[in-house]
Amino acid sequence: MQEKQDDFQDLIVYQIYPRSFYDSNGDGIGDLNGIRQKIAYLKELGVNAVWICPCYKSPNYDNGYDISDYRDIMDEFGTLDDWKKLAEELHANGMKIIMDLVVNHTSSEHFWFRQARSSKDNPYHDYYIWADKPLTNWTACFGGSAWEYNPATNEYYLHSFAVQQPDLNWENQKVRQACCDVVDFWTDLGADGFRCDVLDFISKDFAADKMLNGPRLHEYIRQLFGREKTKHLFTVGECQSDAQSICDICGKDRDELKSVFQFEHIGLGRSDKYNPAPYRCDDIKNVLVKWQNFTAEHNLLYILFTDNHDQPFFLSRLGNDKEFRYECATAYAGMFYLLKGIPFIYQGQEFGSANSFYSDISCFNDVETVNYYHDNLNKKPREKLIAEINYGSRDNTRRPLAWTNESGAHGFTSGTPWLKMPSRADEINLEKDRASEKSIFAFYKKLLALRKASGAIRYGSFKDVTKNDGCFVYERALDGEKIVVAVNFEKNNEIILPAMPINARTEILLCNYPDAESSATDFRPFEIRVYRIS
Repeated sequence: MQEKQDDFQDLIVYQIYPRSFYDSNGDGIGDLNGIRQKIAYLKELGVNAVWICPCYKSPNYDNGYDISDYRDIMDEFGTLDDWKKLAEELHANGMKIIMDLVVNHTSSEHFWFRQARSSKDNPYHDYYIWADKPLTNWTACFGGSAWEYNPATNEYYLHSFAVQQPDLNWENQKVRQACCDVVDFWTDLGADGFRCDVLDFISKDFAADKMLNGPRLHEYIRQLFGREKTKHLFTVGECQSDAQSICDICGKDRDELKSVFQFEHIGLGRSDKYNPAPYRCDDIKNVLVKWQNFTAEHNLLYILFTDNHDQPFFLSRLGNDKEFRYECATAYAGMFYLLKGIPFIYQGQEFGSANSFYSDISCFNDVETVNYYHDNLNKKPREKLIAEINYGSRDNTRRPLAWTNESGAHGFTSGTPWLKMPSRADEINLEKDRASEKSIFAFYKKLLALRKASGAIRYGSFKDVTKNDGCFVYERALDGEKIVVAVNFEKNNEIILPAMPINARTEILLCNYPDAESSATDFRPFEIRVYRIS
């Protein structure tokens, strides 16, 4: 078990939102062949695994998280043969491919649901959750009641998210087997693992009024991934779990998941999804220390991430994306990705992508954002609503990637982008960043190379040695190798560094200010220094 865990700790994962990564055919939509064309770029960056958000056949009401056929590819993204070629080329370049698995719900256009809603007597009817009247007063995650009336059967079906995303009935063994068959289908084709969307929703407890984390969750997960055929896969769950639940899902020899995402740091600095709240950078540090210690104590794999497709850019929300954009982006990258765990990098993060601002709702696509806007039009001033959705919308990280410095589509497509490009694309794009003396991409390359080269960083112990506020200082150590990471936050600060042994040699391995001195204790805004102590 320890060998497998260490193997997984060698992973550096790059998350791709395929619709917005790179368009190979000029239709304005990113696709699988576009990912293939950028494999050399991913290799240069230094990642060795790619997580692809859903690329299955879908009507795309929720950007692919509403699946109509688990065994085929969305037409806009290509074909199943395109996926096979992509997997083959990634493997040839030493990279794993991780699929996004959505098994809490399907699209309402899936064959199963089209059959299920037609008649109570249909064999597929019990694939979903039905009631003569709503069993609960649950609100769907995208707004409105979680129960939708179906005239053909005079019943209500449950949808934890959009009306177009009916929940599967995991109490039905046929459903569980069908989902296992989906996992096996993609594993047989070459998938190396799965990121599991809202996995804790698959078990519900109506009597206890629990929409998620029901009593059979662990049983269901073991059926998916505890089999001989699936035990070797890298699996990570999106689960809103407390500490004990994480131990239960990811604990050694549980035969469930290899890890889960921990979202506590994502919740900082906001009163709700669309409104900020006061925070301190020290709060981020405190959360990271808490979970580093917890996962070490329980021998768990920790996922290191700041950004994903469901959140605005971390740099904009909990950092500084203006005068200190380079310094903050690199400091946060080093602070997170030199911790113990598995780095997950979201597309665009590696060159300092930031949130956009658009004043018209037509510039937004995300169903959650659009529903929120229209649901609140009569409750809040329009200007406030516009400010809120620009702050919290998932479209911030879903906009097409700005590859070049050219105007318009910035190298993402030769056509018209499916969604407006980031509003700051003229300022923030990969080509411009790579040409800069302050290149965030160049820093990421050095950072990931350092991680690969150091056993202390990948496998070593973690120790928080922070002595004063406004900074984060920690040690990583293994077999005589000691790495000290010192990160200052937003203000000039004198940082108390750990005492060095007599005759010890201190070397700066990585920094984001060119004139950093190993002996200096004065740190500038968002300055990071990584020391080797020998």
